[in-house]
Amino acid sequence: MRASLGLDKPIFTQYLIFLKNIFSGDFGNSILLKNPVLDLIVDRYPATIALTLASLLVSILISIPAGIISAIKKGSIWDSGSLLFTLIGVSMPNFWLGPLLIILFAVTLRILPVEGYGLDSHLILPALTMGLGMSAIVTRVLRSSLIEILGEDFVRTAKAKGLKKSAVILKHALRNAILPVVTVVGLQFGALLSGTLITEVIFSWPGIGRLLIGAVQNRDYPLVQGCVLAVSLSYVLINLLVDFIYSKIDPRISL
Repeated sequence: MRASLGLDKPIFTQYLIFLKNIFSGDFGNSILLKNPVLDLIVDRYPATIALTLASLLVSILISIPAGIISAIKKGSIWDSGSLLFTLIGVSMPNFWLGPLLIILFAVTLRILPVEGYGLDSHLILPALTMGLGMSAIVTRVLRSSLIEILGEDFVRTAKAKGLKKSAVILKHALRNAILPVVTVVGLQFGALLSGTLITEVIFSWPGIGRLLIGAVQNRDYPLVQGCVLAVSLSYVLINLLVDFIYSKIDPRISL
């Protein structure tokens, strides 16, 4: 087994062989499942991407309105409620929030399934589990950025022109305040990919996170390496995409 995995060779030689195989598309074979690692990852990856995108959508739908209202009504009860929400959201880990949502919506109310895979009701609880925590972070960043932008001269000029308050906020202020939010969303998207590890196990979601946990438990080293590499590359590609989005939002920023 050591010889077949190349573990009897020097560390540096193992690393060079690993890089050579990666660039040729050979991730090795799973020790336990006996299948090519790349095939297992490709088979599970769509489920993880679907869960991550759904979580991101939940976060944006909550954080954008909450951040705007909090910034506009600074110091009001709405602002205090938003800050309290962000504090609670940041403080709740997925491994605690997930079972709590299961107890509430699946066990007590019996309106949502506990586990399984599907782009319907099965997606709601895991997406909420991951999206609520991220929405708290994005809400706080958007609030701070928007409060700062609302005090700028060009916003006062837009108000002096007689533009509607909604137009001033959405067209002028929000567009300039959204850059820090895009940065956080990009970083959090990568965090969501790694955050699916716990969530996928809790809800029996057949994604790459659950595949990685099973590989770690079974000491399936080639599969562990492949899963970690896939998540890492996704993180890098998402941050590259964020750089492209910058130039579209603000033409002054060039790549």
